[in-house]
Amino acid sequence: MVGGPGWSALSRAGGRRAVTSSFPAGRPVAQVFAASWLSDSFKTGTQGPAYGAPMTARFDAMGLVVSDMAASIAFYRRLGFAFPEGAEQQGHAEAGLPGGLRLLLDTEEVVRSFHSGWKPPTGSARASLALRCDSPEEVDALYKELTSEGHTGELAPFDAVWGQRYAVVLDPDGNAVDLFAPLPG
Repeated sequence: MVGGPGWSALSRAGGRRAVTSSFPAGRPVAQVFAASWLSDSFKTGTQGPAYGAPMTARFDAMGLVVSDMAASIAFYRRLGFAFPEGAEQQGHAEAGLPGGLRLLLDTEEVVRSFHSGWKPPTGSARASLALRCDSPEEVDALYKELTSEGHTGELAPFDAVWGQRYAVVLDPDGNAVDLFAPLPG
């Protein structure tokens, strides 16, 4: 379902996806806005499914390999992730996130049980989790609390040129966790 003023439904027509609107007369929106301000990615939304066949793959979860499940569970619970009780004694744990996504944690031992050649990465992290805070002040406070609890601060809070208060703290396995909030104005 597409939201916002003027939208009525996301429908299928003849095996092709079509977005219909209440303006004008339910014509596909791509026809209505063909030469307007919308990006090309939106304009191509009424084309056939990607690669000629329907795609069913969708982003569902982010998985991290951890060396100490209890320390990782404690860290992510501190950030508001709701792992079930007893998860710290398991080799695999999941926390549901708003919107239906999940954060998955697996111990190194679990990963090696099905991928015998797996080795922990070395050097800097290539990915990070980005957590939006309610305000720039919350970025500062959360960074200070986490680092005072012994977690490594990689980047102290700063006002980024892209208009956010931004900081990076590392989880117990060295994965970057970005804390950010839009700057006022």
